[in-house]
Amino acid sequence: MSITASMVSELRKKTGAGMMDCKKALTETGGNIEEAVDFLRKKGLSAAAKKSDRIAAEGAVVAAAAGAKGVLVEVNAETDFVAKNAEFQQFIQGIATVSLESDVSDLEAVKGLQFPGTGRTVAEELTHQIATIGENMSLRRLDRCNAGEGVVVSYIHGAGKIGVLVELKTTSTDSQVGDLGRQIAMHVAAASPQYLNREQVASAVVDKEKEIMRVKAIDSGKPENIVEKIIAGQINKYFGEVCLLEQAFVIDPDQTVGKIVGKLAKELGTEIELSNYVRYQLGEGIEKKEDDFAAEVAALSK
Repeated sequence: MSITASMVSELRKKTGAGMMDCKKALTETGGNIEEAVDFLRKKGLSAAAKKSDRIAAEGAVVAAAAGAKGVLVEVNAETDFVAKNAEFQQFIQGIATVSLESDVSDLEAVKGLQFPGTGRTVAEELTHQIATIGENMSLRRLDRCNAGEGVVVSYIHGAGKIGVLVELKTTSTDSQVGDLGRQIAMHVAAASPQYLNREQVASAVVDKEKEIMRVKAIDSGKPENIVEKIIAGQINKYFGEVCLLEQAFVIDPDQTVGKIVGKLAKELGTEIELSNYVRYQLGEGIEKKEDDFAAEVAALSK
C-alpha cells in the first residue's frame, strides 16, 4: 500500500512522533493508522516522558456508582481545552467504570486493570492518550465507597470541577433514599465540609480552636468567669461549620443535614445512616504555574 503525505500527517497529529518514524510505522503496518499508533507506542513513551515535567492541574473529576458501590476519580491534564476533549472524557469514564467493577482502590492496582476495548492496561492507555492528545496527564487519585447494604450516590458539578460520593447505609429500597443522597451530595459540593461528624475532628484541632477563641474573648474584655461558656457556644458553632452532619442543609437551612436524614428515616420507618462521603475539587493541592502577563508583554515589547 502506498503511504501518502496526508497519512503521515494524520499519524503525526495523533502521536507527536517524527515524520520518518510515522512513515516507517505506516509502512510496517500496511497503512493502518490505529496499528501504526500502537507501533509508535515506544516513541509515545518517550514523548510522554518529555511531557512529564509539565504541570497538569486541569482535567476532570469523574464518578461511577451502582447500588451500594461508587468510585471517584481525578485525572489531570495540562489544559482545560483537553479536559473537554471527547477522547479524554471517554478515557476517564473508562477508568471509573473498570475501577467500579473491580474491588481495588490502590492507584497502582487500578493502573494494572484492563482498559475496556483496547487490550491495554489503564497505565498503557494513559501513555497512549498522552502520545495521542499531546499533553502530560496523570491519574492522580481514586476513592471508593461501599455501603454494604444501602446506596452510594455520585454527583459531578461544573463539568468535572467538583465530584462527590455520598454513602447511606439502610435496608430501605425506597427511591427517596437515593434522592436524598443526591441532595446531600449537592450540599457537599457547595458547602465543602471537612469532616463527617465532630468525632472525626482531632482533639489537637479542637484544642487549637478553643485556644484561639479564648484569646479573642479575653482580648475583647470578656470576664474570666464567662469565657468558658463563650467557648462552649463557639465550638459548637465551629462544628456546625466543618462537620457535614451538623451543617445547615443548603436546601432547607432551618435543618441540619443530620436532622434531614433522621426525618426521612422516621417517615420510612427504618434506620438510615449517613456513613461516609468523599469530595474532590479538581487540582486542589497542586501548585499551579502563575503566568505574569504584564511581564510577558513587557518582554515582547523590548
